[in-house]
Amino acid sequence: MSLVGKKFPNITVDAISEMGDNLRINILEEATKNNKKVLLFWYPKDFTFVCPTELHAFQAALPEFNAKNTIVIGASCDTNEVHFAWLNTPKANGGIEGVTYPLLADTTRNLSTALGILDAEEVFNEETGDYLIEGSNVPYRATYLIDETGKIFHESVNDMPLGRNVGEYLRLIDAYTHVQTKGEVCPANWENGKEAMTADRLSTAAYLSKN
Repeated sequence: MSLVGKKFPNITVDAISEMGDNLRINILEEATKNNKKVLLFWYPKDFTFVCPTELHAFQAALPEFNAKNTIVIGASCDTNEVHFAWLNTPKANGGIEGVTYPLLADTTRNLSTALGILDAEEVFNEETGDYLIEGSNVPYRATYLIDETGKIFHESVNDMPLGRNVGEYLRLIDAYTHVQTKGEVCPANWENGKEAMTADRLSTAAYLSKN
């Protein structure tokens, strides 16, 4: 079930900083108390293959996110200790050394379960009478954009092999900020600086006649 338009779950999760400091982060509070947008991206596991390419891509774009009043936070279900080991592994060895944004360690899976993004299905075993988990029980590549009020204005979920396009999240933040500040709506393929529309039939007709 989509969470777009709803408040982000009010759940506090363990996290770690680039320096190895153990943190407790509540995404809803990060947005509302700091009056900032938040980009939260989930990835399946530390020390894997597509994942480090994404973490470095978000790091490379971090100045752009900062300029758009947006906090970037990564997340998986690995422990803080495993996160820190990966943060201290050089890029040339498949590590994420140089990543400076915090990483959530949702080891309880409280938040990822609330979001419904785990590759897991509870199945009843008739022989034992137990409920067992099938699947990897790690998160898909889910991404959430949260506004300054804590409302989710974008969510997307990729399957495990599919890396994200970081530039698309920058575009979506620009578009949502335009809606917030100008009161206009953004048509297909809109980019910052391009023409937008008012939400009425005449404006749509005028836009389509020129594009």
